[in-house]
Amino acid sequence: MLGYIIRRALLLIPTLFGVTLLVFFMLRLTPGDPAELLLGERASQEALEQMREYLGLKKPLYVQYGMFLGRLLEGDLGETIWTRQKVWVEVKQRFPATIELAVAAMVISSFFGVIFGIISATRQYSLFDYLSMLGALIGVSMPIFWLGLVLMLIFSLHLGLLPMSGRLSIGVDLDPVTNFLILDALLARNWAALRDALWHLTLPAFTLSTIPMAIVARMTRSSMLEVLRQDYIKTARAKGLAEHVVVIKHGLRNALVPVVTVVGLQFGILMAGAILTETIFAWPGVGKWMYDAVMQRDYMVIQGGTLLIATVFVVVNLVVDVLYAVINPRISVR
Repeated sequence: MLGYIIRRALLLIPTLFGVTLLVFFMLRLTPGDPAELLLGERASQEALEQMREYLGLKKPLYVQYGMFLGRLLEGDLGETIWTRQKVWVEVKQRFPATIELAVAAMVISSFFGVIFGIISATRQYSLFDYLSMLGALIGVSMPIFWLGLVLMLIFSLHLGLLPMSGRLSIGVDLDPVTNFLILDALLARNWAALRDALWHLTLPAFTLSTIPMAIVARMTRSSMLEVLRQDYIKTARAKGLAEHVVVIKHGLRNALVPVVTVVGLQFGILMAGAILTETIFAWPGVGKWMYDAVMQRDYMVIQGGTLLIATVFVVVNLVVDVLYAVINPRISVR
């Protein structure tokens, strides 16, 4: 197992190198001039040339890429073009917000998706089965930005039940230590801040969870139907075991392998999908930060944010592969 983990970890290096190469050169091919965005359309050509020289944009692309890689190997993601602040500093401030949102959405989608999938499989062709699969189809087809606006309109503007934006209400006192507000509130035993943070997290997390919830539900149902037809399930029932024991202990564990794969992939997708959700709900995470950077042609932010999301994606997939052997001991890891 240890050797397998080491080999997979080493494969992360060429993967992330490919990500840096692709993102760097694709950014340079997109239209837009950071110098012109900084100085405005009426800036003189001389001022524009001086700004491009200051930003290092006049150097050949291979030189710029070499400088980017050199800084990256030293743990430096560069400086933002607009604020001239270290990218890594802003990542540490914003990344916890994105992780908090993605984990909450993944917990919601996995919990309800697995439950709906199990019930649909055990009650195949029932009214619940048809309704849950119809809901899953609608969930997959529904655009996140549209759903977020609708939920905001209903629960925030009309009913006033949930906040529209941000992570904490104005006036709530909480000193951030890790920038994971829920964790910080628990460590400080600040229950008012904990309730407020969870209240702000509810709407964006549910919005972000709809697509993965639908996918997990459909995958769980399909996998459970296949497992429940196996001979060992019939044997377990013939022995007189309770139906919930047969379904949960013997059926679900064997059906979880493809479900775990989907959950792992969806977590990486959530990191990218959080861009829309964070923008709609003004959630101060990496997604909104990258969206603003795209509008401002801030190359360093886009490169650093993309590399960060890619790293999380490949690490999660490594964890999922290792979990295969834990869930199903019949799978050998070599």
